Amino acid sequence: MTPSNPLAARIGQWQRHSLIAGVAGVVLAVVAFLLDREQFLRSYLFAYLYWTGMALGCLAILLMHHVVGGKWGMLIRRLCEAGARTLPFMAILLVPILLGVSTLYPWARPQAASDANIHSKALYLNVPFFIARAIFYFAVWFLYSYLLSKWSAEQDRTGDERLIGRMRAFSAPGLVVFTLTTTFAFIDWIMSLEPHWFSTIYGAMFMVGEMLESFAFVIALMIVLSKVPPIRDFVTPQHIHDLGNMMFAFMVLWAYLSFSQFLIIWSGNLPEEIPWYLSRLRGGWGWVALTIVIFHFAVPFGLLLFRATKRREDRLLRVCLLMIVIRMADVYWITEPAFFGQHIRVHWTDFVTPLAIGGLWLSVFFWQLKARPILPMRDSRLHGAPRETVAF
Repeated sequence: MTPSNPLAARIGQWQRHSLIAGVAGVVLAVVAFLLDREQFLRSYLFAYLYWTGMALGCLAILLMHHVVGGKWGMLIRRLCEAGARTLPFMAILLVPILLGVSTLYPWARPQAASDANIHSKALYLNVPFFIARAIFYFAVWFLYSYLLSKWSAEQDRTGDERLIGRMRAFSAPGLVVFTLTTTFAFIDWIMSLEPHWFSTIYGAMFMVGEMLESFAFVIALMIVLSKVPPIRDFVTPQHIHDLGNMMFAFMVLWAYLSFSQFLIIWSGNLPEEIPWYLSRLRGGWGWVALTIVIFHFAVPFGLLLFRATKRREDRLLRVCLLMIVIRMADVYWITEPAFFGQHIRVHWTDFVTPLAIGGLWLSVFFWQLKARPILPMRDSRLHGAPRETVAF
């Protein structure tokens, strides 16, 4: 994009605003660290998980798009590529968590050696292996994001249609690899906060949640950008409808996995499993859980059932913004009770760290986004879509 391009100018403005917000958040986060190191790390972990999920969700959507090849992904492809290319930056932001691993994770503390349950998992839950796995996860994710972005840029230059098949062949096994690595990453970074508890569906549930938040983000951004060329010339009501259907599908899948885990654990009523839910349904957390059920599932489910919602940009945009906000509440509800149990505690650092990490992530995202054409213009699938007039 050239500087004279109004789209590039708008993205550049968003980048500057995001950077200012991120720097302000970093300053406040440093103050929080100096005042209370433990509370800072707890808040930082929650914020990091949310924004890393946004980047990983973009990579997952990109892999899925290359495999299925639907036209729904052509308008958001470059947004997902830009989001996936932020993963090296998120790897750097993992350093505070690795440095504070003994503060955050009970299994990393010296007294864990006297706990028979934790000791039995010591072969997996130990600090060197924890760090090595994190490096491996990011190496795999970076490889996929780098090669897919590289081949996409090469297609822009050459128009070689054979690259479509190459990206599809690379992405098909990539979805399996991505599922495995993200599952183990979330087991490491979140589930091991409570090492006595386990769930085989936990990683998949969180992975689907991150794809849902990323769908909401890229759809909302695409709708906003579609008011200016060149996206405006390609957006059709059918595109909007298809993207709304995709978000609806992942929202229902997230609800299915979440309810399945709850139903199995609650009905089993086993002492090593049920405390995870007890600490998240009592002492104020129950109201947070009810809010998540209503606004993470019931309300968007009712709205997205209507065709009119999925074919109107303004209505779908509101649903996307709701999903972005409520997803953050869901990550908070999953993470924070591991530290405080049934006693809900909202600290001011819980607002500062998402601002710091989110502002910096968005700044890097917009920087990556404006570095390349906003649409894959030399991909025949983009031009194969009918062009209709869209009412905003």
